[in-house]
Amino acid sequence: MAIIKWTPMLDPFEEMDTMLNHFSENRAIMFAPSMDIYQTEKDVVAEVSLPGVDPKNIEVAITNDVLTIIGKSEKKSEVDDKNYYRKEVRCGSFQRSVALPATVNCDQAKAEYKDGILKVVIPKVESVKLKTIKVDIK
Repeated sequence: MAIIKWTPMLDPFEEMDTMLNHFSENRAIMFAPSMDIYQTEKDVVAEVSLPGVDPKNIEVAITNDVLTIIGKSEKKSEVDDKNYYRKEVRCGSFQRSVALPATVNCDQAKAEYKDGILKVVIPKVESVKLKTIKVDIK
């Protein structure tokens, strides 16, 4: 009968964390920024959390009532001599598309970036009223 050395089970999250760190170190990093969308009487408003992102690297598009935010976060300088234990400050490309809750007029949309928050205000299209047509009988 062989004696097997008992080793306590490793934390399962530690293995997953190691795997994700390996993945992120060896490939381009993509992340999805947090986004809040709400409606006012006249507008649909999206607020996107993008701290540290240069506004010049942000693109906003609206197509068929879908809002898309595309951009990239760059690290200005990488310090190789730091002995990181954990590195969670994100950088890389991002893209986020969300269907809007109302029909909007994308030609009048406005976007501003302040204090790490991108705010996109898109006017709603006035609802189309039903028009009845009289049927001619011949």
